Amino acid sequence: MSAVPVPQPRAAAASSAAPGSGRRSLAAALLLGAAGAAVVLLASGQTWAEGRTSFVGGTLPLKASGGQVTGLPTALAIVGLAALVAVFAVRRTGRHLVSAVLALTGAGAALAAWLGGTSGDALDDEAVRLTGDSAVSTAALTHTAWPFVAAAGGLLILLAGLLALRYGRLWPAMSGRYERDGSPRPRRSAPVDPDRPEELWKALDRGEDPTG
Repeated sequence: MSAVPVPQPRAAAASSAAPGSGRRSLAAALLLGAAGAAVVLLASGQTWAEGRTSFVGGTLPLKASGGQVTGLPTALAIVGLAALVAVFAVRRTGRHLVSAVLALTGAGAALAAWLGGTSGDALDDEAVRLTGDSAVSTAALTHTAWPFVAAAGGLLILLAGLLALRYGRLWPAMSGRYERDGSPRPRRSAPVDPDRPEELWKALDRGEDPTG
């Protein structure tokens, strides 16, 4: 007689821990992705840079919001939210691709916000717009903490994408009740009890063979 294979303790532990790991990673990814996108959107609406410009008529204070400095973090945060939802609509290779997009949007938003926190181009443009003089420049340029808050939000989105890449195969997908063409799958009829004549007549009315 051949020996019956005995499951190894490590394999059994891994299989039993998989559902728990999937639930925890799913909750963490949803929280990180949603929170990161919210942080980026909130921070992008705040003042990122301040300064002043001098011209013939005097001195003007200048301010530039995150949206004026760069609109990239906001756009990438919105794409990241869409990717976070789309993760549950696809499976296998598609899920890996969408997870990679989620991670890349987070990395891009963080990098764009960080670079925006060191740029003074938006204030120079604002100075030209207010004074009508293309030769003016910004003096006493300072940056607030908001661009770096937005960068932190982008990193949260990146973490959500990395979790999706690592544990996405354990996450549930949308209901498979519908086929690829969008039509619902036919449901199997309940078995007919031959001892109940009324069920036989109902089956015949439906065009079914109660003897099958």
